[in-house]
Amino acid sequence: MKRVVIIKYGELSTKSDNINFFLKTLKNNIDKKLEGLSYEIRYDHGRMIIFTEEVEKIKNKLQEVFGIHEICDGYLYEDRSLESIKENVLSLLNNEPFSSFKITVKRSDKSYPGTSISLASDIGAYILKNIPNITVDVNNPDVNVIVEIRLNEVLIYAGGIPGLGGYPVSTLGKGLLMLSGGIDSPVAGYLAIKRGVKIEAVYFDSPPHTSPMALKKVEDLARVLAKYNSGEVKIHVINFTKIQEEIIKNIPKYYLITMMRRMMYKISALICGSINAHAIINGESIGQVASQTLKSMQVINEAIKMPVLRPVCTYDKLEIIELSKKIGTYDISIRPYEDCCTIFVPDHPVIHPDINLAHEYETLVDFDTLVYEAIKNQNILHIKDTEENNFRDLL
Repeated sequence: MKRVVIIKYGELSTKSDNINFFLKTLKNNIDKKLEGLSYEIRYDHGRMIIFTEEVEKIKNKLQEVFGIHEICDGYLYEDRSLESIKENVLSLLNNEPFSSFKITVKRSDKSYPGTSISLASDIGAYILKNIPNITVDVNNPDVNVIVEIRLNEVLIYAGGIPGLGGYPVSTLGKGLLMLSGGIDSPVAGYLAIKRGVKIEAVYFDSPPHTSPMALKKVEDLARVLAKYNSGEVKIHVINFTKIQEEIIKNIPKYYLITMMRRMMYKISALICGSINAHAIINGESIGQVASQTLKSMQVINEAIKMPVLRPVCTYDKLEIIELSKKIGTYDISIRPYEDCCTIFVPDHPVIHPDINLAHEYETLVDFDTLVYEAIKNQNILHIKDTEENNFRDLL
C-alpha cells in the first residue's frame, strides 16, 4: 500500500491530439509549485499520481495550480484481487464517520473479471456485512468510495476537493496584463491565467501625481497573481507623467481619457512585441466607465492591431468584487491610492468619441517620441509569490 494524491484532469482530457503537451506542462508547473517538498510524480492520459508522505501540504499547494479538475487523497495497491479490494475498502471506511455510502468502480483494465456494476455490488455487500448500522445511498451518500482498477494496480479513494480547472499556465501562450491597481484588472489577469495564458504586466506610473504606495499596491496584486502564474509576474513600469501632462496641456479635457488610453494601448502593444506576447489583457467591463462604452472601446482599440482580451467585459461590478475576494486581491485593490487613470478624470468625459477627432488630436503632440522615451526608460520588476524573493531590474 502507498499513500498517494490523485489528480484528475477534467477539461484537459478533451485535448486528444495535444494531451501529451498539456500534461507535460501541467507536471512541470506542479514541480515548480511543490519545490522543497518530498514527492514523486507519475502520470498517464487518465490520472496523475503523486507519491508522498506530505499529503496535506501538497494538496494545499495543488489548489493554486490551473489545469486540475479534482484533487483526491487515496491509496495505491498492487494486489488487484477482489478479496484484497474488499478488505482495503473496509479498512478505509473504518476510519471514516458515516451512516450512508456508495461504491463506484471504474475499470481501465476491461479484462478484469466482472462488470463495474457487479463489482461495486459485491464490495458494497461486503461493507454492509462488516459495518453495522449503515445504508447504501447511491444518490446522496455521506461517503463515496471510488475503486479504480488499472492494469497493474488499484486506486482506492473517497471523494476529493475541487481544483481550479482551466488549462496549465503557458500552454496557450503569453499575454500582457494592463494592471492598474483597481479591482477589475487583477481579476482579468487571474481569468486569463486560468485559460492557460502566462502573463506579464504593465503599470503606468505618474509621479509625482501618483503615490509610491500606488505602485506598492500593484506589486502586492502581482504577488497574489504570481501564485497562479508559475511563481512570478514581471511588471513593466512605465513613467507616464510626461505623456499625461502633454495630453492635459494640448488636448480638450473631455478627450483626455480617450487619448490617454490610446497611448497606453500603443505602449502595451510595443511591449508585447518585445516580449513575444500575443495579446493585451485588461479589466474593462462594458459600460462601467466612460472609456468602456462600445464606441469608446472601438476608438481606443483602433490605435493598435494587437488583440485585446477583456475577460470581465460582461461581468457586473458585484460579480467582479466577489471573484476578487475569492482570489485574495480585493483588500489590496481597495487601498486608497489612486492610479494615473483616476487622478485626472474630467467632469464630463466623452462617451461616444469620434475617431477622426482622435486622429486630429494625436497630431497636436509628438507622441511617437514620448512613447519611445517611456518604453526606453521603463523599469522591470520581478515579483515572486514570496516577498523576500522579489528583485528589480533597471533597463
